[in-house]
Amino acid sequence: MDHKPELRDEARDLTRRDFVRRSAMGAAGIAVGLVGAGCVTGRHDKTAVVKTRSYNPEMEYRRLGKTDLWVSAVCLGGHWKRIDAMVPDVFKAQGWLSADLDSSGFKKNRRDVVTRCIESGINYIDACTIQEILAYSEALRGRRDAMYLGFSWYQEEMRNEKRRTADALLRSLDRGMSMAKLDYVDLWRITMHEQSGKHTNAEVDEMMAALEKARQQGKVRFTGLSSHDRPHIAWMIETYPDVIQVVVTPYTAKTKVLPKHSLFDAVNQYDVGVFGIKPFASNSLFKGNSSPGNPHADEDDRLARLAIRYVLCNPAITAPIPGLINTHQVDNVVKAVKERRELDVAEAKELEQAMELAWANLPANYQWLKDCEYV
Repeated sequence: MDHKPELRDEARDLTRRDFVRRSAMGAAGIAVGLVGAGCVTGRHDKTAVVKTRSYNPEMEYRRLGKTDLWVSAVCLGGHWKRIDAMVPDVFKAQGWLSADLDSSGFKKNRRDVVTRCIESGINYIDACTIQEILAYSEALRGRRDAMYLGFSWYQEEMRNEKRRTADALLRSLDRGMSMAKLDYVDLWRITMHEQSGKHTNAEVDEMMAALEKARQQGKVRFTGLSSHDRPHIAWMIETYPDVIQVVVTPYTAKTKVLPKHSLFDAVNQYDVGVFGIKPFASNSLFKGNSSPGNPHADEDDRLARLAIRYVLCNPAITAPIPGLINTHQVDNVVKAVKERRELDVAEAKELEQAMELAWANLPANYQWLKDCEYV
């Protein structure tokens, strides 16, 4: 862990970062020099909203930082946990990533969910595994321009020690795009260690170089990263401001913003878009199995809407990205966007109590969410 101002080989690192910054400027030409002015214009020019993908006047849209994309206030997370409640026996093993991607029931479920998203004005999908990339590329076949697609193959990115060079990361991108038959990617947001400060500065330099080269080559439109390490994210935003356009990080209905030294200080200063993952604390918020008509369906629907409203109260969050396993869940989060934003006293108390139970019920492999309570 060496993400510190006092670097071990400061001259080498600064030279490398200067190269990355200069490459970023060269990639976009004069327009990059005007990014500040462009950001201000984009932030206030609401006429740009109606030109976004799958625009629906009933949906709220938020600007995704300096990308100047307008994305729906709630988007589609790639995970399909609990989808076996909708497509029985779809899992080949216990884990949700074992889903049979060739199952007709699975394909229909994913396409139906994506269709309902498009109809409702939801216009971004975040895929972070090769399984998700393949499934959602298939679900978007013939209508690729209806949604923005986030791309990350975490199995072949920074969590894999053999993929921590720019060349290796670019090979993973090329291979994933080829497998999914993608001509381009809207957002390549590389998945790092959850505690990304474990990566050396040299590894982070390589990752940034890969992101920028992919953008220069026209394979990806925008670049970013996923990490749970808030101080390290802030450091990377400040160190590579021309490369990091979007950040993906946990933001639950229990998350609170620090009054000082918050991640959002850097987010706001450098105009970075933020997608919040795990808004439902990996489904620990719910009592039922997420299938329509289960005994806890109404209560769980209400808690889901409260959680979405809570997250959206932070204007620095562009959008929460929950995984959704049926069209009813799509309709429910859309309803949350339309509801009154601020929680009243009774609603806030109900959500707080539900999140206390969720925290108590977190499975062993999700205890780390408790470390993400403060941003």
